[in-house]
Amino acid sequence: MGGTPPLSPLAPKTFPDLPVIKGVRFATIEAGVRYQGRQDVMLAELAPGSAIAGVFTQSATRSAAVLDCQSKISGYSDQGAAILVNSGNANAFTGRNGTEAVQAITNAVADTLNLPEARVFTSSTGVIGEALPHDRIRTKLTELSGALSENLIESAAQAIMTTDTFPKGSSATIEIDGQAVQIAGIAKGSGMIAPDMATMLVYIFTDAKVETSVLQSMVSALNDTTFNCITVDSDTSTSDTLLAAATGASGVEITENSVGFMEALRKVMLDLAHQVVRDGEGATKFVEISVTGATSDTDARTHAKAIANSPLIKTAVAGEDPNWGRVVMAIGKSGAPADRDSLSISFGNISVARNGWVDPGYSEDDAAAYMKREEIQIRVDLGLGGGTATVWTCDLTHGYIAINADYRS
Repeated sequence: MGGTPPLSPLAPKTFPDLPVIKGVRFATIEAGVRYQGRQDVMLAELAPGSAIAGVFTQSATRSAAVLDCQSKISGYSDQGAAILVNSGNANAFTGRNGTEAVQAITNAVADTLNLPEARVFTSSTGVIGEALPHDRIRTKLTELSGALSENLIESAAQAIMTTDTFPKGSSATIEIDGQAVQIAGIAKGSGMIAPDMATMLVYIFTDAKVETSVLQSMVSALNDTTFNCITVDSDTSTSDTLLAAATGASGVEITENSVGFMEALRKVMLDLAHQVVRDGEGATKFVEISVTGATSDTDARTHAKAIANSPLIKTAVAGEDPNWGRVVMAIGKSGAPADRDSLSISFGNISVARNGWVDPGYSEDDAAAYMKREEIQIRVDLGLGGGTATVWTCDLTHGYIAINADYRS
């Protein structure tokens, strides 16, 4: 692709200091899959007995790697496992060639690390519709395996980036029965983000001991209120993948009743989801859409996503224009129940409209000043029931057009 996009103004100042997760080692390498002069392949090796769970894109045109992972994810083995990710090429819409490429890579990784092929998971992200030059990856596997280290998670986060302007990482430490349990995760995602589970990849690791079914249940439930509640551009990728691995190295057993662990996992997933939005292509504003008073939580989310995905609202936010009429428009078109005369809207703590009419105390100057912030909250109360939802998005700027018009060049 063309020149590297400038660092997002919403980026964190530094990559976080992530803890070492015992039972997982990382390595990265420059394979020249598409990019030159940068690491573009990541390998994670997991200890024997590691439990692995995952959620994936619901796209009808999902990639060969996603289909392969989905076929393996419910299995369990007391042997080790591996995750291999390449950037630059999505290996999607590549027909039989895509399937053969995945098979060639998973077989080669299995041979290199002495693992069952069923315990090798792959992801590919990048341009759609081009054959994956998998030989460039396979010839690097011996070198990759020789470089494995428990201290290279930041390098792994960098190797999986495409149009991202910064690597994304998050962690949490929780004490259970006097013992520390660590969670660390990395993610990539910047555009084609409207998860139906974005281009989005997420890998989360913990040293807790968790049964596969319990881990899967937690990941699926938490995904619904984290990654499935973000949107950059309303487009769902062919390659969205979230994999979570529990190595068991701490010896601390987690059950479905381990509320503290689940909350720590939620915080890591939500932090990574927010970072994806903060790196939205061309983004200058981080926007939280909060909807209350809907007839159900599902309807609240429908309204919230209609607001978050509206190009008119996103461009108004970019222009720092408190155009609340566009919020009324989005609520009206969402398809979920709404009543004009019970609708209330606020920008932050500034009441804009109440019970179907502009608030008598509304100040356009105050609202315009509020819209100059980097972080903005749009609050809507429908006045119909107890349904609530929160969705996170970003603004839509000229930068989004420039990045995507130039993506394949």
